[in-house]
Amino acid sequence: MTTMTEASVREFKMPDVGEGLTEAEILKWYVQPGDTVTDGQVVCEVETAKAAVELPIPYDGVVRALHFPEGTTVDVGTSIIAVAVAGAAAPEAPAEAPAQPAEEPKPEGRQPVLVGYGVAASSTKRRPRKGPEVTVPAAARAAQAVQSELNGHGAVADRTRPLAKPPVRKLAKDLGVDLATVTPSGADGVITREDVHAAAAPRTAEPAAPAAPAATAPAAAPVASYDTARETRVPVKGVRKVTAQAMVGSAFTAPHVTEFVTVDVTRTMKLVEELKQDKEMQGLRVNPLLLIAKALLVAIKRNPDVNASWDEAAQEIVRKHYVNLGIAAATPRGLIVPNIKDAHDKTLPELAEALGELVATAREGKTSPAAMQGGTVTITNVGVFGVDTGTPILNPGESAILAVGAIKLQPWVHKGKVKPRQVTTLALSFDHRLVDGELGSKVLADVAAVLEQPKRLITWA
Repeated sequence: MTTMTEASVREFKMPDVGEGLTEAEILKWYVQPGDTVTDGQVVCEVETAKAAVELPIPYDGVVRALHFPEGTTVDVGTSIIAVAVAGAAAPEAPAEAPAQPAEEPKPEGRQPVLVGYGVAASSTKRRPRKGPEVTVPAAARAAQAVQSELNGHGAVADRTRPLAKPPVRKLAKDLGVDLATVTPSGADGVITREDVHAAAAPRTAEPAAPAAPAATAPAAAPVASYDTARETRVPVKGVRKVTAQAMVGSAFTAPHVTEFVTVDVTRTMKLVEELKQDKEMQGLRVNPLLLIAKALLVAIKRNPDVNASWDEAAQEIVRKHYVNLGIAAATPRGLIVPNIKDAHDKTLPELAEALGELVATAREGKTSPAAMQGGTVTITNVGVFGVDTGTPILNPGESAILAVGAIKLQPWVHKGKVKPRQVTTLALSFDHRLVDGELGSKVLADVAAVLEQPKRLITWA
């Protein structure tokens, strides 16, 4: 009978994308135990706090075990799949869950990366998703949890201290839960996130019951319940979780000021229709947002001090000599703000192409974390929802955000007469530490002026 040696098994860990993320949720497995995988093949899709990405395996072999089922949130650096390397004999199915095998160092020059971060599209293959069966070795998970505890708290662990990973400890601290009072449900007595949430949940008060006989198991403590027919509870995680945290942080860190202007954009709407017929713009995404984006870029060029960020640690204002233009996009996973790198250098056709790619990628849920980093200013188009305007919250680290309202036919005084004109309302929120009222007003007025007279795209550019 042929058996597998420890050295023949490699553990693929949840990779660090280098964007400060500490965990990701496994959305889909594309392989199952026993499947053959090849170098560069996508084995699963995960959702980080910023986007959904696909993970390719960095070696050939046979899947031995999937350590976590779909829907599980896993810390970066935790092993998620065991693969028997190519050429090794497949193991027999053990009666008990196998212990964690020793990890073999990865070969030099080949590191696990996310799709979009170094693996060519041609080398990425998907296998059809099979049934929900997932092999989750309990002993392996326990060993990982205990090792994580040791790694996070020194070489000599205090065994009287409740076992919990650093993220779980932080969660307990945030919720005001004493870990010493939490009953662990994880392997080897490790406290999980669910244990902390259960301890933090309000419990119904009951009179103290007499001690149960030694042979009788104590009754479980009652927990608060709710009417499922009248309420639905949705866990806050992934993109929505990080968006909520970012917006709260932005609202209570940067002093927001919002100014408004209502403008006649009839000439801009006419130009949009003309550009749709232009040969240079054929096949490109041409809409009012394109010209609004160009108008904002022109306004920034005329008022460059608005394009800055605040460095709290250094107590410095960082003025940017480039514009990474963010476009707020509503997706099924929540609000994301990918940005067009170096938008200030792009011609109108190049800007149209970049906008089209940004929107298409966001709709497919394939926006990469890198595409959402480094933004300097943002546009949010609330008009697509029929909303006149709003007071947008700054994307963290940025100086300004422009909200565009619905473009509607309204009565407007034009050349001394009341006529039906295409009108919209713009709102500019800015960080008052960086942008004073005069500068903010000039930027908003310039955007409005370009949209009212789009020929300024030429005279002011």
